[in-house]
Amino acid sequence: MSRVQQSAKNIFFGYISNIVILVMGFFQRTVFIEVLGRTLLSVNGLYTDVLSMLSLAELGIGTALNYSLYKPVANHDYEKIKSYMQLYKKAYLAIAGIIAVIGLAITPFLPYIIKERSGLTVEELTLYYLIFLFNTVSTYFVAYKYSLVNAEQRNYIQTNITTITKIVTVFAQIIILLVTKNFLLYLLTQAAVELLQKIAVSIYFNKLYPYLRDKNVKKLEKEETDIVVTKTKALMFHKIGDVARLSTDSIIITYFINVDLVGIVGNYTYIITYVSNFVSVIFNSVISGFGNLVATESKEKQYSIFKVYRFFACWMYGFASVGFWLLLTPLVTGLWLDDSWKIGQTILSLILIDFYFKGGRVVLINFKIAAGVFEQDKYLSLIQGGVNLVLSIIGAKYIGLAGVYVGTVVSGVLANLIQPVIVYRDCFSKNVWSYFKDSLKYIVTILGILLVLIPINNLIMAQVNLFTFILMAAIITIIYNLVFFTIFRKTPEFDYLWELFAKKLPFMRKIRK
Repeated sequence: MSRVQQSAKNIFFGYISNIVILVMGFFQRTVFIEVLGRTLLSVNGLYTDVLSMLSLAELGIGTALNYSLYKPVANHDYEKIKSYMQLYKKAYLAIAGIIAVIGLAITPFLPYIIKERSGLTVEELTLYYLIFLFNTVSTYFVAYKYSLVNAEQRNYIQTNITTITKIVTVFAQIIILLVTKNFLLYLLTQAAVELLQKIAVSIYFNKLYPYLRDKNVKKLEKEETDIVVTKTKALMFHKIGDVARLSTDSIIITYFINVDLVGIVGNYTYIITYVSNFVSVIFNSVISGFGNLVATESKEKQYSIFKVYRFFACWMYGFASVGFWLLLTPLVTGLWLDDSWKIGQTILSLILIDFYFKGGRVVLINFKIAAGVFEQDKYLSLIQGGVNLVLSIIGAKYIGLAGVYVGTVVSGVLANLIQPVIVYRDCFSKNVWSYFKDSLKYIVTILGILLVLIPINNLIMAQVNLFTFILMAAIITIIYNLVFFTIFRKTPEFDYLWELFAKKLPFMRKIRK
């Protein structure tokens, strides 16, 4: 099966998965809020971020080994695959132990992080946290096996497993909530379902790749192990910086402002995350395809494909940003909940600015991963993390919630300025100015569309109801995409995308003409 066909299959199942997870997760979150309230919702979100910080122990080993698998998978070198997978298994078992120890060491400090507990006892907070910790640690006993199907560009296998698990988990948790109204049983239900999933997945992969059970496995050559170690060291810096930038906001909000705000902001970021997954699934689905591309094609071919996906990322993330800016608050406070869950347009704007720039980095990061370019910007993430922590803490103390996201935006923009320079220099041997000129072109276009849509939105959404919401969503979709089509329809990037879709939908060629 070709690279494009594998990517298309990954994207198809990725979309099915995201639709299911979005709808069911939305329903689950609604029931959770109605039954247990915003404090436990906030604790749930806080612990998720704390455990994301603990995953720092992974230190990029998975990414480095995934990169190393691309070539032996492409060459069907099963002996080499077995060697890498054995190394991966040993590393992940060690990681599980490290996370368990660090996680237990953090337990006594939970009462100092969550100062306003709204009636929750220290014992309850500790027990909830330990269940989260168990879920995280147990993941590492099977996570390494996914690397092989992903290196084979069969990401849809992991996607389908995730979807089925989510369906079972949500149904079980909703029943538990409605019948018992008990948060502890809610968490234990998730832990039980996910544990059964991990056992089933381990058995499935053993049957799918029987050669991985061979006892006779050669050790990697020293230079091969050294490559993994070198790239892991570089990725360690990326991982530390990413955690400091992406997983600390809820902790800062909890400590300096109020834990309930974590849940309030979480409603917005939940919708942003899961709706944007409809875009990101495309790019996540082609990472392994990028790896194959780097291993088999010329730099010019790599560059042309990179520009196509970069153009598509800016188009789609811009579309999502405009839609979120106009419709997210009416959705959360008008159609779903009430005004007590509102965060304000300034805070939403900061979140969406970071969202757009993060989307702009998606293709850069994915291409860096596929090409194994980790060392060149290893200190950048550390600088980003430091900037985010300093600015977010100062901002939280003197500005409030908006100050937390000022740090997030500033630290993110640093990467948007530096990473393109590294990718263009080390991957393509090209001047980076064309990248920044295109960036400016896309941003100006998106802002122009938003300015056109704001007065239309003010008129239509003066009365928020399901009809006006759907009408405004349709108007945004038509105007945004029509403008982008008109401005960029003659570019090589658009031509490539159009031909890609036209192969599946021949009538599109007639529309273009």
